[in-house]
Amino acid sequence: MARIDDYKEALRLARGFLAEKNPDLVASFSGSTIQRNAKGDTSLSLRFLNRDIVISWPQLLLREKQSREQLPVQEQILLLHYLQGAWSASGPGPEGEWIAFQEVPDGRFYLDAFNRRAKNPMVKAFGEEPERIVSLAAQAFGGVSFDHGDFSVLIQALPLIPVVLVLWKGDEEFPPEGNILFDRSVPKILSAEDIAWLSGMVVYPLIGMARGDGP
Repeated sequence: MARIDDYKEALRLARGFLAEKNPDLVASFSGSTIQRNAKGDTSLSLRFLNRDIVISWPQLLLREKQSREQLPVQEQILLLHYLQGAWSASGPGPEGEWIAFQEVPDGRFYLDAFNRRAKNPMVKAFGEEPERIVSLAAQAFGGVSFDHGDFSVLIQALPLIPVVLVLWKGDEEFPPEGNILFDRSVPKILSAEDIAWLSGMVVYPLIGMARGDGP
């Protein structure tokens, strides 16, 4: 129950912060688009992991555009934190320089959770067939092949947050290895904990597809 209460409080705080802000500026800073209908209702449209998300304003309720279903609470919190971080950064987007999770402020503190939640499952699922991660990420997220490791793919998780999944093939001496890289600008927008959550949201659908669970 404490976890549910924590989620509710995180939603309350993020909504309270954003509801007081100018939605046009929030859209501009975050790479969202703003829409107003004839009734005067305002909403933001945000691209998240190849899905269009609609965010009502100022209620800040989040739904998937196609299905109209409300997002899982962890995704709601992540996206509200993204809007909040983009507002606070209020500046240029990605810098084009890649860093590992442990280089993020507080990344070493959350490194064990990050490895358990994202990196280790990715290596376990794709280490023997690393080339599959490129094709599956293209199918699921519109990812494009990248130039790191033996196989890598760049996924535009959010408008300002690209993520690169990297795999190295194993050999007789070393087992397969992998990493997840982020643009150096990412800690201006998301906390280490949020980055770890986002990494799991990228990796686990791909693992499901590799097991035959579908996209």
